[in-house]
Formats: sequence, structure tokens, C-alpha cells
Amino acid sequence: MGVVILLVMAAGVGLMLTRRLPTAFALVLLAVVIAFLAGAPLTGENSVLDTVLQEGAPALAATMIAIILGSWLGKLLDETGIAGTLVRKIVEFGGDRPTVVALGVLAVSALVGTVTGSAPAAMLAGIIGIPAMIAVGVPKVTAAGTVLMGIAVGIPFELPVWQFFSTALELPIPTVRGFMVKLFPFALVAALAFVLVETRRRGTEHAWSLKSLDSSGAKSRSRRAELGDAPWYALLAPAVPLVLALGFELAIIPSLLAGVLYALVTTTRPGAMSKRLLRTLYGGFEVAAPPIVLFIAIGILLAAVKLPGAVDALEPLVKAVSPQNPVLFVLVFTLLVPLCLYRGPLNVFGLGAGIAGVLIATGIYPAAAVLGMTTSYNQVFGVADPTSTQTVWSAQYAGVTPQQVMVRTLPYVWAVALGGLCVTAATHL
Repeated sequence: MGVVILLVMAAGVGLMLTRRLPTAFALVLLAVVIAFLAGAPLTGENSVLDTVLQEGAPALAATMIAIILGSWLGKLLDETGIAGTLVRKIVEFGGDRPTVVALGVLAVSALVGTVTGSAPAAMLAGIIGIPAMIAVGVPKVTAAGTVLMGIAVGIPFELPVWQFFSTALELPIPTVRGFMVKLFPFALVAALAFVLVETRRRGTEHAWSLKSLDSSGAKSRSRRAELGDAPWYALLAPAVPLVLALGFELAIIPSLLAGVLYALVTTTRPGAMSKRLLRTLYGGFEVAAPPIVLFIAIGILLAAVKLPGAVDALEPLVKAVSPQNPVLFVLVFTLLVPLCLYRGPLNVFGLGAGIAGVLIATGIYPAAAVLGMTTSYNQVFGVADPTSTQTVWSAQYAGVTPQQVMVRTLPYVWAVALGGLCVTAATHL
């Protein structure tokens, strides 16, 4: 039966790769089929309806709330002009020096990446940052890649991501935080290397395609002209949740709420606070809706692969192909990095979450080792996957294809994954 379950998983990957079904729908269908194959009854204990669907759907509720709060803060950074001001100040400081401007946009992207991920983070840093880089001669692919590599620097400190891995892998937040701190230097070095190498190796290209400036860019410029620059002290808003969660070890949801309140109080008149709070909250729900649907589906899939019947069926097969030697662990999973691209089987925001659940449920690897593996792969997915929303938006806004961005950035984020896997093997195997 384990072989049949693996074949069903492979079919699920095929549905996602060919876009026959959206990822979330494919994961739910996959979970129901796995549950039936594992011998789960329709209702009752360890059942399809009560365990997989009813208990699985809200399993990642804490992550969903964190996503909403992060999206809310992201909308505030946009509407109040905090993100735009950060980018403009960096561009003004860099002048006509391409490398300096790119490093500045990289820094802002990293800061924004700690608040919210995916396309919103790319837009906050890229709407001004990408055309500014291209205007001073940074090649288009490098400009798009710089924003993405910057977001990847922020991912280890993105609080909703901490919450996701904590809940999905059943690990305490301090464990997640500890590994993310170790992963951060690899992401930072890779991002700096990308900017320094690519801006010099490719030379300067003075070109900017006006057709890529869409209505969102025009709207941002008009609002910027109306509001002006945000106060200097408001620019600290993206760092507030990180300082509280990392420096003072405050819980994630209160830390994000503090960031929301700080951004609001430092930019908004008292009489306008209520309307802005509601407007940006509703806007945050729109941004958060797609990942929330995905996290509901991931929770359902995790519940399915943790059923006793599924664990018993998959344990001998997964054990047979999972390396236990630390050197082999690093070698094998480094070579498998491309499988997290194109919504592949090792993409943690897809079938990879189910595979991680199997590895933990069967006891093949400790949960902390699975954390190291999945977070390392997430660094690759967040930058180089041509199907991820931030990669698609950044590439299209810069006037290039997502595949071009993937080819240019993949060597750097592959090295980040290698570093994370080495740390994982050294500390948990």
C-alpha cells in the first residue's frame, strides 16, 4: 500500500505541475485519497471526515493569523509611504552608482521580507527599486534578482514563517528561531555575492521599459505625491516586530500587532486612525487569502499523512531511501534541491509539507533535522521558483521572464541550501 500512496503523491505533483488543479485543491484531494488508502474510516477516530478534514483544516490556524497580521502591516507600509520612503532614500544616497543602489534596494527588500513574503514584499521594494536600479545601469535580470535575493535575506526572520514551521513540524518557536538565526548568514552572504558579482560581471545597461509600469505603480506614485515622505522614526516600523520577537522573545502575534500599531501611530492623525486601520486590515485580508487557503490544504494533508495506516505503509519505504549518514544526507538532499522548484515534491508549501510530515511521523529524522531541510529548500523556492508569485511579479515588472531570473539566481540560493543542510547534519544527525 505504501507504493500506491507514493504513486498517488506523484500523480498529485503532476496535477500541480501541469496546472490541472490549483495547488490547494490538489493537496486536499491528495489528502482524502491517502486517507482512504490508509484504511481510514469515513467518520470517528482517525477518520477522513473528522480527523483529516475537520481537525486538519484549522491545524495551522496560528500561522493563518500571523499571515493576516503580516499582510496588514505590509498594507500599512504601502499606504503610509514607509516602504516607498525607505527605497527613495536609498536611491538618493546611491546616486548614479549601480552597485550602491542595488545594495540599498537589497537592504530594503530584506527589511520588508521580514514583515511579509511573496508578491507583496516584492512590490513594496520593487515598484520604486527595480526602475531605479535599471535607470542607473543595473541589468534587468539582476534588478529583479536583487529584490528577490533581498526578500530571501529577510525570510529567516519572517515571523509568519516561524509560526508555520513551528505548527507544521510541532516544534517550539525557540527551536525554529535558533535554526533561522544560523541560516541567516548563508542567505546574507549569497545575496551580497549576487549583487557584487552580477552588477560587475554583466556591466551596465541603461534601459527601462515603460510598458511594464502598470496601474499599481501609477497609483503608488500619485499617493506618494499626496503624502510625501514618511517621518524618519516611522521607517523603523518593519523592524519593530523583529526586535520584539528576536531580541525580547515576545510571542509572534503580539510582535506583529505592535508593528501594526507603531506604523499607524507614527504616520496617521488620531482622527484618521480608525478608517486607516479598517481599510488596511481589509486590504490585508485580500493579500492573505491565497496563502490562507494553501495553509488550510497543507493542514489537511499533514493530518492525512500522520494517520496510523499511512505511517505504517510508508515507513519501510521511506526508511529505505533516506540517508542516515550525515555526509550522504547533505549530498543527497543538496542534489535534490531542484525538486522544490515548479511546485515540485520538495516544495514545503505543497507536497513537501506532506513529505516532511511523513519523515517526522515515521521517526526517520528528528523534527529539528526536518526543519533544517525544509527551511533550506524554502530559501530556494522563495527566490528561484518561476511559479512563485514574487518571482513572477519581479521578473515581469523588470521586463524579463521568470526563467531568466531562475537561471541567474539558482546557483546562489543552491549554495544557501547547501549551507543550511550542512548545519542540519552537523547539529541534528
